[in-house]
Amino acid sequence: MATIEVTGSAARVIARQMTKQGLTDGGLRVAVKAGGCSGYSYVFRFEPAAKPTDHIFDGPGGVKVFVDPRSLPLLEGTVLDFDEHNLMATNFILKNPNAKSACGCGTSFGV
Repeated sequence: MATIEVTGSAARVIARQMTKQGLTDGGLRVAVKAGGCSGYSYVFRFEPAAKPTDHIFDGPGGVKVFVDPRSLPLLEGTVLDFDEHNLMATNFILKNPNAKSACGCGTSFGV
């Protein structure tokens, strides 16, 4: 069974952003699209509900992460994190075991 792990730090940021956007239900969509300097780019988007074909992963505090079936094989085993102690941090950190290369910005990877 596919897994995406959500750390406590990522869960706190997801919950905060969901509240800020007025989303009482829903979760964070994590997807992969072709492009970026390494071949694939990560996409993050807060959504009010999962799509019927989504895989839903639960994180601490009841947060949800939605992943579409096409992105799932590229994200299998990934840890979703966020560095809350870095005042300059603006993006989630994906520790993706499937990524064979990554660009310096951390939002693009190759397999």
